[in-house]
Amino acid sequence: MSVPVVCLGGIMWTARLRRFLVVTGLFVTAAVGVSGCGDKYGDASAHDPARTAERARQVSEAWTGSEAARVWREGYFPLGDPVRLPEGAFHNDADKQAYQRQNFEVRASLPGAPPKKGEIRWRGGGSLAVPVVSARAAYEKVGGGSVPGPRLVLTGARLGEMTIHTSRGSATVPAWHFTIKGYDTPLKRVAVVASKLPRPPVKPVRDLTSDLWELAGLDSVSRDGRTVVLRAHHGSCDDGPGVAVLESEDNVVFSAWFRNPSDGPCTSDLRAKKVTVKLDRPVGDRMLLDAFTGRPVPYEGSPWTRSSSWS
Repeated sequence: MSVPVVCLGGIMWTARLRRFLVVTGLFVTAAVGVSGCGDKYGDASAHDPARTAERARQVSEAWTGSEAARVWREGYFPLGDPVRLPEGAFHNDADKQAYQRQNFEVRASLPGAPPKKGEIRWRGGGSLAVPVVSARAAYEKVGGGSVPGPRLVLTGARLGEMTIHTSRGSATVPAWHFTIKGYDTPLKRVAVVASKLPRPPVKPVRDLTSDLWELAGLDSVSRDGRTVVLRAHHGSCDDGPGVAVLESEDNVVFSAWFRNPSDGPCTSDLRAKKVTVKLDRPVGDRMLLDAFTGRPVPYEGSPWTRSSSWS
């Protein structure tokens, strides 16, 4: 049985290897073959805006007015960092290293989940009652490391709130406030999980090519909603990632591609780079969609702060 392949900088990639790289974020330097990269999205050495735009239109139209879009707009889907660091963090490199390695020393009892549901309140109106996780469950998203080295000392925890950007705009959500020795303000971590992601009304593209590639994730949305920072993949023999945009009243579709990929032999590194996209008007409550996957773009911050809710 033949194995599906994708091409990156003249290097042939199996779909299985691509999925492994995307999930783990690892870089592989061994070349696995050399091939021409022609397929239904065109030759890998040339970006065809018309073809990627057609796919973006398909995704946009499939989501517009769909049941999946209704579920998305009624639920809680975080699109921002679920953690707020203490003011002044970090005092030194040792504390920063401890946080990045999730090395904490717990010197306090961590409260369980409260009996009553918490409430998510959107700045633009609307609310949603949701279960609140225990302080231990929230702590394990940022702590629990056991590698040698410096540690942050956790001395207490109480239930409070924090703001986070979501699919419905800014929201105030329940959050556990952890007291960290040496810091005047707490480390906050969202205390609720996201709603179940709806089934997408459109299937993903079968093959990855330099002409249309899966986004690595959403990094941030500016306060005015007109600037979106994405994390996009690219290879070792190109000029970095490009992102095309299709805006409609209901959604914004991003199409990621590689700029000027080379057909020559290259190491098969899969890299990620931030790409800033300017929109014609604020995001508002419009969905942010990936043309390749046909799904909402998940939040993807730093490895130690990424959202684990629905991505």
